[in-house]
Amino acid sequence: MFASISIGSSIVAGTLLVLVLLSVATWSIILLKLWQQFRSGKPMREFHQAFWAARDWQGAADVANRSAADTATLAKAGFIELKNLSGEQQGLNHLGTPQDLLERTLRQQLQNIQRQQERGLAELATIGSTAPFVGLFGTVWGIMHALEGISKSGSASLDIVAGPIGEALIATAIGIATALPAVMAYNFFLRRLKVNMTELENFAHDFMRLAQKQQFKL
Repeated sequence: MFASISIGSSIVAGTLLVLVLLSVATWSIILLKLWQQFRSGKPMREFHQAFWAARDWQGAADVANRSAADTATLAKAGFIELKNLSGEQQGLNHLGTPQDLLERTLRQQLQNIQRQQERGLAELATIGSTAPFVGLFGTVWGIMHALEGISKSGSASLDIVAGPIGEALIATAIGIATALPAVMAYNFFLRRLKVNMTELENFAHDFMRLAQKQQFKL
């Protein structure tokens, strides 16, 4: 396949191979993140329903311990901090008011969850921005190689020029075809990330409100 496209140029063949690898990486990331979102959707809904249906503060803590949802992870971090506040804790980590300590714990956990959900987005953005240029490089090199062959043949008729030039342009087309899914997936997952983080931040505010009513005790 590459032999008919590269016009005898190993550079163009290598460029096409790179684009194929980038495309495989793109679709691997897309499928993995879609599966992660599908797998996490049901536990998230079940946790919210069970958490807000809990009869007391301890019951809510038990619900969080039984769930693997991101919101439950946030709640578990909060409950652990509340438990620590109830004991005699020493050290700089426990200097401050209970509200400040709990806010810091929830904020740190939010940042950890965000970093986990951002995995793969940088790769998609990089592929989406660089793949067209990789394809363009292959096209430019292929055209240079084609023009060199045409000059050696001593003929510049349309039927001789169109074939090699058209084959060289395939690299640009493949580069664009590789970049489009990456850009679209990046925008989609970035939007989902913003929505998820907004939901987590809202839950963190609600958790703080409940903790204040419980006087930061568990």
